[in-house]
Amino acid sequence: MNVVHLVAEFWPYARTGGLAEAVRGISTHQARSGTPTFVFMPLYRVARARVPELEPACPDVQVPLAGRTFTCRIYWSVEPPLDGPRVLFVENDEAFDREGIYGEGGGDYWDNHYRFALFARAVLEALPQVVPEGPTVLHPHDWHTSLAPVYLRTVYAGRPYYDAVACVLSVHNAGYQGMFGTEVVDALGLPPEVVHWSRMEYYGKLNWLKGGLAYADWVTTVSPTHAHELRTPAGGFGLHDFFIALGDRLVGILNGIDQDLWDPACDNVISQRFSKNDLRGKAACKAELQRLAGLPEDPAVPLACMTARLAKQKGFDLILQDGLLYRMPRAQFIFLGEGDPGYQQGLTEVARDLPERVAAFFEFTEEREHRLLAGADILLMPSQYEPCGLTQMRAQRYGALPVVRRVGGLSDTVEDQVTGFVFDEYTTHAFEVALRRAFALYPQRAAWQSHVQEAMARDFGWERSAQRYLDMYASAVEAHLG
Repeated sequence: MNVVHLVAEFWPYARTGGLAEAVRGISTHQARSGTPTFVFMPLYRVARARVPELEPACPDVQVPLAGRTFTCRIYWSVEPPLDGPRVLFVENDEAFDREGIYGEGGGDYWDNHYRFALFARAVLEALPQVVPEGPTVLHPHDWHTSLAPVYLRTVYAGRPYYDAVACVLSVHNAGYQGMFGTEVVDALGLPPEVVHWSRMEYYGKLNWLKGGLAYADWVTTVSPTHAHELRTPAGGFGLHDFFIALGDRLVGILNGIDQDLWDPACDNVISQRFSKNDLRGKAACKAELQRLAGLPEDPAVPLACMTARLAKQKGFDLILQDGLLYRMPRAQFIFLGEGDPGYQQGLTEVARDLPERVAAFFEFTEEREHRLLAGADILLMPSQYEPCGLTQMRAQRYGALPVVRRVGGLSDTVEDQVTGFVFDEYTTHAFEVALRRAFALYPQRAAWQSHVQEAMARDFGWERSAQRYLDMYASAVEAHLG
């Protein structure tokens, strides 16, 4: 069985959030299992400097779009990977050679619908030329690639090769659906029948994610709890009836993390390594983090950190409302992330008012995240919604106990009063109660260390989840081919 992932970002070549790392994790472990695994992504400007030496994977493909014919070149590395999927890059400079991935200056590119339609069509055109014969599963991720199943079952329908391809769509974040005016249907080369409430039409708009759900054979999301949430009015982002209608074709499979990359016992980035059996190095990492953040080096003060996109989804309203940080007991806070200028301004003001207790950094790097988790005692993750989340898993590996809301994958991966602290209502009060529980436990050193060691012992690897994907692919192929 061949597995072909389509994704807008893939670590380490381009990343804005957890999507890039999640798809890397899935595809890497599938490849390690012996499954022929391919990943297609656009060749962005940011990716060019990070890719290995490339060569054409197949002849150029021609894609009709918006009254023109675009030439796309398909590249892969000269040397096949020793341990991982075959990554293919779709090059079209007009569409992808830009400063950003999705947009610039806080706004989206006006032509994202054309850019990602071009990507989907280019992949489908290249597919027969680069993927070996045999059963094939096309696995697009999120709205950016959701036109792939739509094209597959409409424009390419009736062609034997494509009719034999099964399609599984993964929904990593249903809060982003790809909404565009219906006037672009002709320009995208889609048949008019897609503009229907049972297909892509959504309150007079064209909804790409809805179209992917309509035309995919199977749909997955990134945690069992989130699969349930998507079927509810509160958690389905307006598509709950569609998710309900999928029945058992909607499956929640928990994401994992790369436990070799996120391992404090062999991390080359942090100042001193440590393990659950020897936590002395964590104290050194905490002292260094306090020093780098300009905070007093005090091991007795609990250090709570947060690394996340500056977005409402991540719970920054709870942190900045009602003067929460001003009335906290003796504690320190460090924030790391990029995003909404309003949240950046709010955190900057608090850090200015409380210079010995609060620090904020707005240039995210993976090295900073490693150092942050290694030095933190507590991770803040009070998300409004969180389909899966990866940071809470990485934090537990590094002995930082998460304070999280009971949603999505946070509910599936953090055990209250055992490996972290969980609250239910999306209110500042509920978050504060959970945070104060953490602060109250911290001075009890033996008890705190016991919780830290329990968290560090949890297995968040991909092996079990990757196998579930392979089992589901087999079911999708069997169902599709009858």
